Amino acid sequence: MTWTDWLVVPALVLAIVAVVVAVQSRTRLAAWRSAPPVPVPAPVAHGLPQVAFVVNPTKPGAAALRDEAIQACAARYLPLPLWFETTAEDPGIGQARRAVADGAHVVVAAGGDGTVRAVAEGLIGTGAAMGLIPLGTGNLLARNLDLPLNNLPALLRIALTGTDRPIDVGWVTLLREASAEPAGTAPTAGSPGRREHLFLVIGGLGFDAAMVADTDDDLKARVGWIAYFLAGVRHLHARRMRLDVRLDDEPWQSVRLRSLLVGNCGRLPGGITLLPDALLDDGWLDIGAIDTRGGLVGWSQLLGEVAMQRFGIRAELPNRIGRIEHSRAKLVRVRSAEPQQIQLDGDLIGTAFELEARVDRLALLVKVD
Repeated sequence: MTWTDWLVVPALVLAIVAVVVAVQSRTRLAAWRSAPPVPVPAPVAHGLPQVAFVVNPTKPGAAALRDEAIQACAARYLPLPLWFETTAEDPGIGQARRAVADGAHVVVAAGGDGTVRAVAEGLIGTGAAMGLIPLGTGNLLARNLDLPLNNLPALLRIALTGTDRPIDVGWVTLLREASAEPAGTAPTAGSPGRREHLFLVIGGLGFDAAMVADTDDDLKARVGWIAYFLAGVRHLHARRMRLDVRLDDEPWQSVRLRSLLVGNCGRLPGGITLLPDALLDDGWLDIGAIDTRGGLVGWSQLLGEVAMQRFGIRAELPNRIGRIEHSRAKLVRVRSAEPQQIQLDGDLIGTAFELEARVDRLALLVKVD
């Protein structure tokens, strides 16, 4: 072979290698282009709070809330919210506890006052905060916290990123329930282990409980809180109660009343302020003893007095036949010779001859603006 042949052979080999490499590169490039993209893991929300929603599915607006809640969490780079629905058997206590067990730092109660009470009860002692999406008729706690009732984006913002505010809660124990003992039985001490019922706004017996008991649910759905007042008209001429009341360590007092209220805060729908001195975080229960005589004249005088309380005016008229007397305590005991219906935040919890109410100071965290 001549020296030119020796040059041609390596050149030919190099050319063949170059062709093979080029074909393999094109094949790999085509395969890479046709292959599905490799998924990129979503960023993990390290250190961001897990939020849960406990929702009453029977309330208007509950069905549409889930998408709004997911979008609100995503907009704030929060994890996907946990979602629980209440049932007739469990109105929210168990769901709130499961939410905390699943890692929730904030549990949002979406429903009426009953849902709010139940979720709050499930959160006591957990350290988790409660947000509020009011979907009910009264929305009592939301009103007393000055939340924007008809502004869902603002409510979601407060529930997800608002300030934690500690508030008091009230507890009521039915010491002698009417189903267990006949009327006229002498009062006895309550047996240990009786269930305590939480309330956040106002509990009571007498006229207010009868009004709650007779409120038509269909009418309430149509006209809102006005349905309570329409039901109350039927009880304007009911008999006054004979009660024995004890505040803290003071002596027992016998009274005749239309209604006895025990409150943690005092604002109701319609601009009504029943307990003007009541504060959510003062460690006291405020008591309102309501009485009227003289039929409609007494009720009119009472309504006038309540209306003036809204503006900080206390009526001190002589010979009042419609009045509300205010006091406060940390522990309240009430006895009656006749069974009395008991309501808490607009829900009936039973009928009893004797009950006890106490305050649990700063026991619950709620989200506020």
